Amino acid sequence: MLLSPSLRETLVRLVETLFIGAIGGAALGLAKFPAGWLSGAIIAVAIAALARRPVRVPHVLGQCANIVLGISLGASVTPESVARMSTWPASLAILALAMAAGSAAVVFYLHKVHDWDVLSALFASSPGGLSQALALAAETGADLRSVAMVQAMRVLVLSAGLPLLFAVFGITGSRPMANAAVATVASMEELAVLIVAAAIGAIVAYRLRLPGGLLVGAMAVSGVLHATGLVQVNLPLPLAIVAFVVMGSIIGARFVGTDLWLLRRLTVVGLGALAVGTAVASVFAVAAALLLALPVGDVVMAFAPGALEAMTTLAFALNLDPAYVGTHHIARLIFVSLVVPVVVHAMRRRAAPKAAPEPAAELPATERKTTLPPRDAA
Repeated sequence: MLLSPSLRETLVRLVETLFIGAIGGAALGLAKFPAGWLSGAIIAVAIAALARRPVRVPHVLGQCANIVLGISLGASVTPESVARMSTWPASLAILALAMAAGSAAVVFYLHKVHDWDVLSALFASSPGGLSQALALAAETGADLRSVAMVQAMRVLVLSAGLPLLFAVFGITGSRPMANAAVATVASMEELAVLIVAAAIGAIVAYRLRLPGGLLVGAMAVSGVLHATGLVQVNLPLPLAIVAFVVMGSIIGARFVGTDLWLLRRLTVVGLGALAVGTAVASVFAVAAALLLALPVGDVVMAFAPGALEAMTTLAFALNLDPAYVGTHHIARLIFVSLVVPVVVHAMRRRAAPKAAPEPAAELPATERKTTLPPRDAA
């Protein structure tokens, strides 16, 4: 059976993309670079995209990778991470303050240093909710291309650079890994239960339109099963590595069709905005870690202004607590979704010129009517 030209082209693009991602991932992963399989795939595919290669990963494959990663992430839930959940409300409150302060700092930087209009600066500073930020930017007439470029640059640099930063400062986790399934009847049955239950949880969360629904739903179900001891096996490590490569390829492929002139023009702008936002988030993260006695690496990853899937996956790859990190990034998305539209509405109302009443045209003297006062009653 011959394949249609469109399907054949899709398969060729997919094979090329995954091959490039696998080469980049293996280069860093086999060298024991922190989160190497994920970061290497991101960098390699992003370079290919900027070199005008038609890299692309089908949406359905990305969905499958999210479910696989969610199952693996949930297996890292431990009694220690469950015991620390009592500190999460206070940590989430500090996160809200960090987001407000960080966004204000980035808006000030873009507006004062690079002369951006305030609305475009606000959308570019929004730490999460990229699709909503772009939709609002298009609706309000903001600089859509610049906002998209700065947002994409932030995701790429954080995803590829945070592991290096953690390695330089010696920030690592000590999360124990669940045992991979071995070829026994009991373990295969247990693994089948894990996969089916997690897939159902992923689909339910996706249907409910939860942020990162497939990954979050699978992670939640897997976490409950592992935390309660109902399941003790995990997916084989090679399958998780494949999911890392697919996820990294998806992130890197976001740079397909990038205007290189615009990228050169906005590189300094994007890196400056990222530095300002990350510096503010880091101050709050260190304060939260000290006040709440939480691991610094977990809090820094949770407060980093990156994408939900990328930051949660990085937490898992760096042996941090993905449940803590994922919960905070979900809260970040909800916060942005609720607050940014309100702020935009208030800014637009304030900027709108007040309509002044037009002066009435003076009638010619011949057309003027004189209203006489009423006569007194007789």
